Amino acid sequence: MISWQRVTFEQLTTTQLYQVLKLRVDVFVVEQHCPYPDLDGKDCMADVHHLLGYEDDELVAYARLLPKNMSYSSISIGRVTTAKTHRGGGLGHELIQQALAECQDLWPSEDIEIGAQAHLESYYSQHGFQRTSDPYLEDGIPHIDMKLHR
Repeated sequence: MISWQRVTFEQLTTTQLYQVLKLRVDVFVVEQHCPYPDLDGKDCMADVHHLLGYEDDELVAYARLLPKNMSYSSISIGRVTTAKTHRGGGLGHELIQQALAECQDLWPSEDIEIGAQAHLESYYSQHGFQRTSDPYLEDGIPHIDMKLHR
């Protein structure tokens, strides 16, 4: 069973911060062979929240929840990732459902925009997101913008 925590940057322990950064680098840089500036300055900004999913003491799921006008004109969910060892059993969908619930708690009834890797369009569509852009390259990976209207 996954234990979920939502924290601000200031509430992250040094161990949690290390776990978050390691998971993001393991997935987005190493697995996807994409050197990119993960540390974009948004993690520590006001009103940004970090959603951590733990199984025992291992961080296995993560998403970053961003207020309006930080990445998009709407609120946004980003850096959505699950540990390689925990894929294929529905954890990704659980992560999105939890992220949506946390966004509803933080910013009730607000639309949510995401920049999704293009191959995940149907995955996000299952959660109500609709494509709003043509494909574009971000860090060498095809992406599309998607929006969930609330």
